[in-house]
Amino acid sequence: DGYFEQRVVECLYSSKDLQGIEMIDSYVFNKVEDIRFNSTVGKYVGYTEHGVKNAEAWNSDAGILAQELGELERYCKQHAPIAYSA
Repeated sequence: DGYFEQRVVECLYSSKDLQGIEMIDSYVFNKVEDIRFNSTVGKYVGYTEHGVKNAEAWNSDAGILAQELGELERYCKQHAPIAYSA
């Protein structure tokens, strides 16, 4: 009984070139991915009916998209030296 909600943010490092970093921000509900932001695509993509509606709304808001891309700079690029040292 109950609900399972999860948000997963991943930084994918393909090379030491900071331009090659990809950030994926996924929203999961009851073990099904609803919606995902991919920094390479530059927008949200919905995978369920609810996710598609949210993707349309969030993609139409330039502030939300700018915030996600800011997370790529603030979080992923800041942690790149740690990832490369491992």
